[in-house]
Amino acid sequence: MYRRRGGQINALESPLYFGGVELDPSNQWVELAELTPWEYIEKHYARRFEGVTTGNPARPSRMAVGTLIIKERYQFSDEDTLEEIRMNPYLQYYLGMPAFSHKAPFHSSTITRFRQRVTPEMLREINDMVICRMKAQAQEGKEPPDDPPSEDGGFAGTEDEETEERALKNEGTMILDATCAPQNIRFPTDISLLNEAREKLEAMIDDLHASGKTEGKKPRTYRKRARWDYLRYARNRKPSLKFLSKSIRKQLGYVARDLSYLKSILGQYPSALSDRQAALLATIHTLYEQQREMYDKGTHTVQDRIVSLSQPHVRPIVRGKVSTPVEFGAKIEMSMVDGYARIEKLSWDAFNEGGTLQDSVERFKADTGRYPARILADKLFRTRENLAYCKKWGIRMSGPKLGRPPKDKAIYREQQRIERVESGERSAIECEFGVGKRRYSLGMIMTRLKHTSEVAIHITVLTMNLFRKLRLSFVSIFGLGRRITLLLASMIFSLVCTLLNVAFA
Repeated sequence: MYRRRGGQINALESPLYFGGVELDPSNQWVELAELTPWEYIEKHYARRFEGVTTGNPARPSRMAVGTLIIKERYQFSDEDTLEEIRMNPYLQYYLGMPAFSHKAPFHSSTITRFRQRVTPEMLREINDMVICRMKAQAQEGKEPPDDPPSEDGGFAGTEDEETEERALKNEGTMILDATCAPQNIRFPTDISLLNEAREKLEAMIDDLHASGKTEGKKPRTYRKRARWDYLRYARNRKPSLKFLSKSIRKQLGYVARDLSYLKSILGQYPSALSDRQAALLATIHTLYEQQREMYDKGTHTVQDRIVSLSQPHVRPIVRGKVSTPVEFGAKIEMSMVDGYARIEKLSWDAFNEGGTLQDSVERFKADTGRYPARILADKLFRTRENLAYCKKWGIRMSGPKLGRPPKDKAIYREQQRIERVESGERSAIECEFGVGKRRYSLGMIMTRLKHTSEVAIHITVLTMNLFRKLRLSFVSIFGLGRRITLLLASMIFSLVCTLLNVAFA
């Protein structure tokens, strides 16, 4: 059915040849190559290299983004992903390679470069292209029509008539919910963080002393005593609160001593540490101030609390669930329209998702040219401001109305029935979260940097949407074939009946 000609995939003839290798046209990667907007990806990827005149030529955008999609689909490591690409001609075809080759197209470390060069903004725009959520003015070449104003600048008629008129123009259903994408970090405790910080500071002092940037003897850090104090608590199966407080106080003292040593050394040699060590020292200093503040005040909360020295951007997200009351990672608000997911907001700090509803609806209006007819969301989104906003634009929001229930039992039962139905419809986004966390990497982000972690989250959503589009295209083709088969069968049956009637006439 397909043939590769001049770098393009055309539905001309069968079989499909790829560098002398015969491919199955119905393979998912062959069909997915048709659905992926490569030209749009290339246009955005090329912006990253504007003004760059030195260095080796960059890999094509199709190879960069396609490799990340393959890695996300199979949940392989970078090395295993490259090995699978080397062995699989379908994956090489998807990456746009001219012919099958047993040699790896790049080194496994290049995949890290791909994650660094691709931006979350780029992936968000590519995802909008895949799910047809581009700006309405970009799709039609003109501004979307606004609501017709009256002579006084507003709508003509009463407020109820204005709401009804706006509601008639609305179309579609938007489902909103939020979740957390946990990072792959050790579960943080105060004393373990302080012990790790102490060990990092001791390693810095050793490096500075070995390089000859300190005068006299190496300062005493009491590392053996500090290590023993930490192990006394860590190996205690049932430590008391008093013992915990005493252990934290000791570790704070060790960290403060090491920080004072480094401060005096850096006063004489300001550039003694590398950039990476200087950034780590700043993180440890912030951690010490936070731990000291919580110890002095006897509290367990502090603003912008650091829970990982290697990933200081990670924050605790309180979820309030029985299994995981607190998760450590990025908080994501996601919308779903016609089964396709879109990230509305991604933040490493906790936020109230109810305050983002209006921005999400306005983006839907900018994309489609109209407001949604319904919004399905949990009760956190049902604030008075959001309810007033939805009423203003004729949008129906799921959930019970404010105030007392109606006295008419029939109306009340009908409202409860609608709430149950819409609650079942809203579970679609919960299923999407489950697929992303069990089938894909949304349940545990393995990358360490802030930028690459955001890229991994966006790649997950893009991959899920691409394969959903692939499934729907297969269902539509299968449904068309089934309808044609039934039509032919009906015509043959009618013809047979006509012949039999003629024969017995």
